[in-house]
Amino acid sequence: MKLLMLGGTEFVGRAITEDALERGWEVTVFHRGRHAPPPGTASLHGDRTAPDGLAALADGAWDVVVDTWGGAPTAVRDSARLLRGRVGRYVYISSRSVYAYPAPAGLPEDGPLVDGSPDAGPVGYAEDKRGGELAALDAFDGEALLVRAGLILGPYENVGRLPWWLGRTAAGGPVLAPGPQELPLQYIDVRDLARWTLDAAEAGRSGPYNVVSPSGHATMGRLLRACAAVTGDRAELVWTDPQAILDAGVQPWTDLPVWLPAGELHDFMHGGDVAKALAAGLVCRPVEETVAATWAWLQDIGGTPPQRTDRPAPGLDPDREAALLAGGRAAAT
Repeated sequence: MKLLMLGGTEFVGRAITEDALERGWEVTVFHRGRHAPPPGTASLHGDRTAPDGLAALADGAWDVVVDTWGGAPTAVRDSARLLRGRVGRYVYISSRSVYAYPAPAGLPEDGPLVDGSPDAGPVGYAEDKRGGELAALDAFDGEALLVRAGLILGPYENVGRLPWWLGRTAAGGPVLAPGPQELPLQYIDVRDLARWTLDAAEAGRSGPYNVVSPSGHATMGRLLRACAAVTGDRAELVWTDPQAILDAGVQPWTDLPVWLPAGELHDFMHGGDVAKALAAGLVCRPVEETVAATWAWLQDIGGTPPQRTDRPAPGLDPDREAALLAGGRAAAT
């Protein structure tokens, strides 16, 4: 198989590229040249936002193209139109954010969607991803594979969520742990996402798939205990009532990455229906493996994770955490 990876040097793109190489596929990486692609790939340079930025893709044919673009849908539109007739399957890594909010827990792929346009400039993350989906579908007569990922964790993460928790537990001492411990999580290890995506592309699948673990595949308790264990058991997890955290003005998801208290937003982020992807072969590894691999990668790169410039670094300010801990410890229910 011949894969054209649009991107391929960071996080999701890198994981997909490495999985393809492990399969023995021939991989071409199209990227801006800011980071080195994995060894064993052919490299083409271009900036999809610049005039003539796709010139390096004017020639060539591939079995599969995987596109992770999350900005203006016009970039997906232009790439897909240029490659039409020269690739067998166009795969777009989308997001469950394309579903109209609020969405109930258990929402399958045919749920209501946000508006989007393949001809739009940047609007917002959800609308841009939906526009990217439409661009791929339009160019390939509705036969594109739309991989609607949710929360993505694992090695190469450049958003900072799991790396922040690992850094915090590695520092040791009392750690503000948002309860309840049994709170179900829904996420996907980037390597499981990569494996399923390439399997599905090779099988000729098309249309939308929610590609995340089943809700409750892990819990907040399992995630943080795994972080504490792999970083040397120096952290004391202080499980704290969600309302006490909210009353203190701490922001879920940003101040305390991954965590959302039970309710409408939690159902939207951690309650999607993944029966279709499971039936198509999705297998999710235990959260302990995801945590351990991410920690090992962080150690390999010196402990400082990369951070996307278009995303603020997550995490709770140490002084605010200390003040909350000093104010009392309420066990989570």
